[in-house]
Amino acid sequence: MHAADAHERHPRRRPIDPRSIPAFVEAGGPAARKLRPFRVCDDRGMAMASTRQRFIGQRSTSHASAKRDDLGDFLRSRRAALSPARVGLAPGRRRRTPGLRRDEVAQLANMSANYYERLERGCGPQPSTAILGGLAEALRLDAAERDYLYRLAGHVAPRLPRSGEAVEADEGLRSLLAAMDALCPAFITDDLGSVLEQNELHVALFGSFAGRPGWERNMIWRWFTAPGWRAALSPAAQHEATGQAYVADLRAIIADHDRGSAAVVLVRSLREASAEFARMWDEHRVSAPACSTLDLQDGRVGRLEFDCAVAIGALSRQRLITLHAIPGTGTRERLRLLAESLTGGQSNG
Repeated sequence: MHAADAHERHPRRRPIDPRSIPAFVEAGGPAARKLRPFRVCDDRGMAMASTRQRFIGQRSTSHASAKRDDLGDFLRSRRAALSPARVGLAPGRRRRTPGLRRDEVAQLANMSANYYERLERGCGPQPSTAILGGLAEALRLDAAERDYLYRLAGHVAPRLPRSGEAVEADEGLRSLLAAMDALCPAFITDDLGSVLEQNELHVALFGSFAGRPGWERNMIWRWFTAPGWRAALSPAAQHEATGQAYVADLRAIIADHDRGSAAVVLVRSLREASAEFARMWDEHRVSAPACSTLDLQDGRVGRLEFDCAVAIGALSRQRLITLHAIPGTGTRERLRLLAESLTGGQSNG
């Protein structure tokens, strides 16, 4: 048999273009009985409906397929509704679509633009909870929208702590707090700076934090949103360094939290509330938890100078922060006077 004859009898098979399948099936080809629903993307990432949808003109009854379509629709709608200014982007003159572009959402969510586009087209793989957390943050979803996003993707949304939500203080740290010197201001916070417990002298010097609602119990929030409060506490020359220390510590902490967690909510809220915080946050400084000396000006007893110490709970990551009077500064004597004024003239110091 000549090679030419063999070629005519057994021509090389060519890959089937999915766009040519409908005509083949409508013509009654044998492949019509073998096809199964599937979803593919062409070279540009454009989604193509399942073959049976395109051949018969009916919507697939596949629950998973419908969820992927709904997920894509939801992502598109939230992207279109989000203004560039809200996420810190310039509006630009050549922006042809409302809201953000796909590549901008992908960058904010820390994923590739191609992967995000496939999710919007309804032909990507099932996203992980980490991916969904990034999308929820990038698209600025509220709690209800976030839960809906997770459900569409086939996951249960992790519980999102409410902003500044109260938790129980670490028992070990609470015992240390109870045993502290009466002339040592001390308090317990969670790792985000929300105050869980204070001793009496700390309340007298800094005000009541524990038990307050939302971020009002948070030291970092109070520092950047209550200029009158911090101005009464310390000299203005110290404010920049103190603010930088708060931000660098929070930057290190947030790496241990999931996207969409209370840590992310706190950072977002602070960026919106304080231009000073936003500037410092964008400098991307990171530091381990530390507590240096503190120079405090109290209107009742005068200048107070402290050394600061931090104890961290091994499992809870909560912190016991204690302020110790620097010897030779007269601070301890002034603290005794303050304590006596609080207890009606009696002090244990």
